[in-house]
Amino acid sequence: MVSVEGTDATFHFAYDHPTGIITYDRSGWMSVQIDVKGIRKPFVNGPAGGTDEEKVAAFDNYIAYYGTYTLDLKAQTITHHVEDATPPNLRGVNNVRWFEFQGDDRLLLIPREDGKGGVIDRKNASYKLLWVRIK
Repeated sequence: MVSVEGTDATFHFAYDHPTGIITYDRSGWMSVQIDVKGIRKPFVNGPAGGTDEEKVAAFDNYIAYYGTYTLDLKAQTITHHVEDATPPNLRGVNNVRWFEFQGDDRLLLIPREDGKGGVIDRKNASYKLLWVRIK
């Protein structure tokens, strides 16, 4: 992940130095992981010994999901068909993003959701995620 511009209309994350990775494979599967603030800390009592507060902070600052994907080249959209995710409510959701390639190694994804069950116009989209290819 290179950068995030704007605010997610669904989760209202306040991104601050986010880190992450998105992967697409040739068989049609994808996954994404984002540390929203880039500051998650290890649990003081080890990986399985987090306090309730530590667990809430870790969960609230991290999002991940996986599933299959489909491309619509005419509409310039990619749809992530979410099979499972850290927020359980994303199971079965189709996350549709406009996509733009920037050069040989950058991918801009622009979510279409307005956070209220509708779709925004692309020209009004302000939430954008920029990814760079790992070499």
